[in-house]
Amino acid sequence: MPLYEGAASNGRVSPVSVRKEWLSSMKWIHCADLHLGSRVETNLTAEKARERKAQLLQTFGRMIDFAAENEVRAVLLAGDVFDTCRPSVRTCRYVLDQIRRRPEIDFLYLRGNHDETVELEDVPENLILFGDSWVYRDYGEVTVAGIELSARSRGTLYDTLSLNPDRCNLVMLHGQESRRDNPDDSENLNLNRLRGKGIDYLALGHIHQHREEKLDDRGIYVYSGCLDGRGFDECGEKGFVLVETGGGRVHTQFVPFSSRVFHEVWVDAGGTESFVELLERVKAAAADIPARDIVKVVLTGACSADTPRDLVSLTRELEDRFYAVKCRDETKLAMDIDGYKDDISLKGEFIRLALAAGLSEEDCGQVIRYGLRALSGEEIEE
Repeated sequence: MPLYEGAASNGRVSPVSVRKEWLSSMKWIHCADLHLGSRVETNLTAEKARERKAQLLQTFGRMIDFAAENEVRAVLLAGDVFDTCRPSVRTCRYVLDQIRRRPEIDFLYLRGNHDETVELEDVPENLILFGDSWVYRDYGEVTVAGIELSARSRGTLYDTLSLNPDRCNLVMLHGQESRRDNPDDSENLNLNRLRGKGIDYLALGHIHQHREEKLDDRGIYVYSGCLDGRGFDECGEKGFVLVETGGGRVHTQFVPFSSRVFHEVWVDAGGTESFVELLERVKAAAADIPARDIVKVVLTGACSADTPRDLVSLTRELEDRFYAVKCRDETKLAMDIDGYKDDISLKGEFIRLALAAGLSEEDCGQVIRYGLRALSGEEIEE
């Protein structure tokens, strides 16, 4: 019968039967979606974007140091190491030099959808590459297998995977989790067709959030998530999975490792009567966020046109508290628009013009909200 010990707070034991054939312990790192070479300019100034781009590279170097310090046998790079198929010479040189300086560690690099045609020159001996047919590499009692998705491999990868069920089997793939075939989705991975194949740990890339789920009665599938966040679509702790094989089991632990964390802070601005009150409410909501991190403040709630929501001033007030700050106003207008229809004033005339413009209710409310703020002399930045 399979042994299953469930998930600990920061680790998990997969449901794998004890086999005397693979009792010796070995450590691995599973990471993916590093997107090295990203421009990361959307949420940062040009200067900080250059700095952040360098930090993403440095995080990769720090992970390799971690691997060496913890006697990791191999690093499984499950796709999208690079952000494009034509990374800069500087980025490639950095990655290869980092790999080359740790010859005792193997790096198994499986290309993803972003770097699917990357061609590296002067490849170190400890960098193992994959292609569109299964590649198998044995490490004592453990087999690592991987294949890259292509027009040729998508239809055959499930039937051509051949694993020895008496060994510990780590499998690498990069794609979108699915439970059925989807010929219209070039990144589709039908996990149902990988059940019962003898997989103990399925190392996946493509999804930028860490996830760990049961694959079948024997193994688990894991998205490591991205190594370091690049934008507010990658909020929260990012890092890699430390995997240990031995004793007939696969142990996993997610290791937070990002140099900076992206946060979205949602603040109800309703009822605030001054900018100072709004600022204090925002500070309280972001009080536990470390100063090294990157923060987006989103104002919500129903507010009158006179409610202070000066995003420019709010951003300036918070810039000294965090590495970078972005503020966004998603409040809704709380006012009696009908009361302004007959108002003999500039505001009344503006509201009548907005109501007659044929806009949707949402767009009309937004136009009126920003228009009234502009008429009040408020500086507006979106």
